Amino acid sequence: MAARAYWSGQIRLALVSIPVEIFSATKAGAAIRFNQIHKPSGKRIAYEKVVPGIGPVDRGEIIKGYEVEKGQYVLLEEREIEAVKLESKRTLELVQFVSADEIDPLYFEKPYYVAPKDELAEEAFIVLREALRKAKKIALGQLSVRGSEKLVAIKPCGKGLLLETLRYADEVRAGRSFFADIDDTAPEPELLDLATTLIDKRTAPFDAGEFENRYVDALKALIAKKAKSKTGKAIIEDAGEPSGRGSNVIDLMAALKKSVGSTGAAPAKKAPAAKKSGAGKPAATKDEAPATARKSSRAKKPAAAPATRKRA
Repeated sequence: MAARAYWSGQIRLALVSIPVEIFSATKAGAAIRFNQIHKPSGKRIAYEKVVPGIGPVDRGEIIKGYEVEKGQYVLLEEREIEAVKLESKRTLELVQFVSADEIDPLYFEKPYYVAPKDELAEEAFIVLREALRKAKKIALGQLSVRGSEKLVAIKPCGKGLLLETLRYADEVRAGRSFFADIDDTAPEPELLDLATTLIDKRTAPFDAGEFENRYVDALKALIAKKAKSKTGKAIIEDAGEPSGRGSNVIDLMAALKKSVGSTGAAPAKKAPAAKKSGAGKPAATKDEAPATARKSSRAKKPAAAPATRKRA
């Protein structure tokens, strides 16, 4: 079954218009969604619209409201909201070009593939794609879709183009306040060299296929096991203690030296399956856990491997 286009229209650069179709580049296949169930009957729970002190209300009595003060709302009719929605324009005008490294990753939101709508559009489409590639630039514009306007960035992606929706400035928090209490003292040169060496030894080309969502895999296995179970009893499997348990005060110099010298420092080709003693983390020696300087009285627990997002 052919994918359904998220948007169909024209990309316009000055007087040149290119008919295109935009398709979602991501899917939610790995996500596991739960429903809330009434345990005694096994039936799914339904939710009623209820007003405190009044009880259930009819859907026709519900109106949208925006809270301006605590408990004070501006009420808006659906037709009033519809009146200010932007007309779904079928033209995406490229209004600015920026260098690829100018946009902070914080602003990127969701990716879409852009393809020419037909053979007649291919020539202009290819010219735009190759011009962006040669100039090493990203095109910016605003896409009107479903009543709202999205800021978007377009760049070459193989034989096609990749469009990514961007967050507006007021949707991004400044990180300065979160980092204010971090010490700005430069690290010891030897510690920095050891950490850099460790990074170099674990450096490898990025391939999202080399990583597995171990939580989802374990959850699917649990669901399959529970589905076959006739008892209905809870199935609890102890994952064990984290490998970094023990004293939180670690000799950072010693930990880095052992990490650099260990055979496990080379980049792994595949994220290994979780073992009971590893609490669902990749196999690693205790010395490979993130360390805290001797002067610190407390240390953060080793963090789980961050989810990685692949960019075309």
